[in-house]
Amino acid sequence: MKRSEIEEEVLAWMSELTWATDDARFKKLALALFKYQYDHCEAYARFCQALGRTPDETHHFADIPAIPTGAFKEFDLCCFDIASRIKTFQTSGTSTDRRGNLHLDTLKLYEASLLASLRRNILDDLVGQRPRMRFLAPDADEEPNSSLTHMFETLRLAEGGPASAFDLHDGLLDLAALQEAVSAAGQGDAPILLFGTSFAFVHFLDATVDSAADDWRLPPGSRLMETGGFKGRSREVHPKMLRDDLARRFAIPETNIINQYGMTELGSQFYDSTWLDGSGPRRKLAPPWTRVRIIDPMTRQDVAPGEEGMIVIHDLANTGSIAAIQTADLGRWVPVKSGEEPGFNILGRFNGAEERGCSIATDIMLEASGRT
Repeated sequence: MKRSEIEEEVLAWMSELTWATDDARFKKLALALFKYQYDHCEAYARFCQALGRTPDETHHFADIPAIPTGAFKEFDLCCFDIASRIKTFQTSGTSTDRRGNLHLDTLKLYEASLLASLRRNILDDLVGQRPRMRFLAPDADEEPNSSLTHMFETLRLAEGGPASAFDLHDGLLDLAALQEAVSAAGQGDAPILLFGTSFAFVHFLDATVDSAADDWRLPPGSRLMETGGFKGRSREVHPKMLRDDLARRFAIPETNIINQYGMTELGSQFYDSTWLDGSGPRRKLAPPWTRVRIIDPMTRQDVAPGEEGMIVIHDLANTGSIAAIQTADLGRWVPVKSGEEPGFNILGRFNGAEERGCSIATDIMLEASGRT
């Protein structure tokens, strides 16, 4: 299949209102995309060859070699002439860190994927109603290479009301503007949606610790999405503690606080189940055009249900990059009742295993390219 044909089918899948697992559909597209990426990304092809995996010998998506996220710091892992890129997202880091890059020559799949997931997992009852949204994050002018900022801006333009805006500037929260937005939402008794990084909300809680009980009360139906790790430069906050503190400060149910799991190297994101399924266990739900595996980092085999392992994600939204990504995160499948949508939990970073996996992958690719 041509890349354009693959993208057409993936976009059609993303546009469907009802999410349903379709293994045959996924297998067809995953194998076709593997062949395309093998043929058009030299560094990835060398990696696959060194592992003895080629498209002709691969018949299941789980056998497609997954690139460790660290390899994006060493190579331009794209399947097009880099001169034709229209956007590059960079991983976070300091000015002295080497940062990973996701190069894109189209934003169609990236934006279609993020909007489909947000509309289903957070905005299901507010699609098209243009609710007020506030983002505890820098805007695109300040962070042009941030995938998270681009996601927020795409959402604001597609679904946000006229009072939607960003409230983090030069590293500082504009609490006055945020409180004005919260107050206006309360006066109109209209839901307000808050989005931001986990530690932006930690800083918010610290800055408003002396607030009166009703100062930040949100109207019924309001909800909050937080994303990113929970370990900051000064301290670490347990996810449950953060949710409890936010629920009290904003006077909303804890189930209205949804964590997002995503990364720069992926085109799709994963959201907590609690807005859609408030009575079931909290777990990350996967879009049907992705597949998540929990593997033993050394054997590369799937771990047994309930066991911990490294998270590997196969994302069909990554047509111009690499679809199979080995993360540096530890995860576990969450037991669910019959009829409940399956999901997984993030247990933290798995740095030792990721470093070993990335080192092996990088060594293979550098040796094959003559860059030793």
